[in-house]
Amino acid sequence: MKTSPNYRLRNFAADVRPTRPWLRIKASGWWTRVLLAGGARLGAGLAKADLAGAALADMNLNGANLSGAHLRETDLSNARLSGANLYGADLYGALLLEADLSGAHLIGAYLRSARLIAADLRRANLFRADLSRAVLLRADLSQAHLEYANLHSAHLDNALLCGARLNRADLYGAKLVQADLRDAALIGAVLTDADLSGANLAGANLTNSNLATANLVDVMWSEQTRWPDGLADVMRERSTPIGGGRWRVQGAGNSGSDLEVPLVPVS
Repeated sequence: MKTSPNYRLRNFAADVRPTRPWLRIKASGWWTRVLLAGGARLGAGLAKADLAGAALADMNLNGANLSGAHLRETDLSNARLSGANLYGADLYGALLLEADLSGAHLIGAYLRSARLIAADLRRANLFRADLSRAVLLRADLSQAHLEYANLHSAHLDNALLCGARLNRADLYGAKLVQADLRDAALIGAVLTDADLSGANLAGANLTNSNLATANLVDVMWSEQTRWPDGLADVMRERSTPIGGGRWRVQGAGNSGSDLEVPLVPVS
């Protein structure tokens, strides 16, 4: 029976596991992978480390310094990265399924095409991060900082964005079907061509945002929702009250041509 390379690597790593896992060392990218597989806590030794393509699933990297690290297409599924420093890290195409990134520092991180399905990004700092074409289905981004982030064509269906700060974020063409954006700040955000069908915008602040050609069918909003100038009356005209100071948008999208579409009762 053949033994997988990962199994051999882990066995070898166990033999070289340092007796003091907090020991700070400098190691090549290959040795770094070996030591991580063996359970070593490398601390500051991971800054700018080359871990591209490494298998780091289920690793405990809570609070690790991975600033500037090369993590392209690295498997970090179920990894624990709570409070980790990933400032400017390259995570292009990385696999982060159900990873715990709560409170992580991802300022300026490159996450284009990364897969963050069901990842925990609560209170994470993603200021100016590049998440274009990233897959964030069912991800929890509650109270995350996403100011000026690039979310062009990102997939955020069923994502939790309660209280998230998305001011000036680029969400052009993003998929936000049934996303929870309650109390989110979207001041000046670009939502052109975004699909917000079924999303919850109760209490959200959309002041100065661009909703041109966005799909807003079935969007739920409240009296506290702040629409861009000139759109509040339009939204009220095409919405049906559903109780509790909430409304649901009817019709297809937000273009002026849809104003004549008759309102459909909400069941």
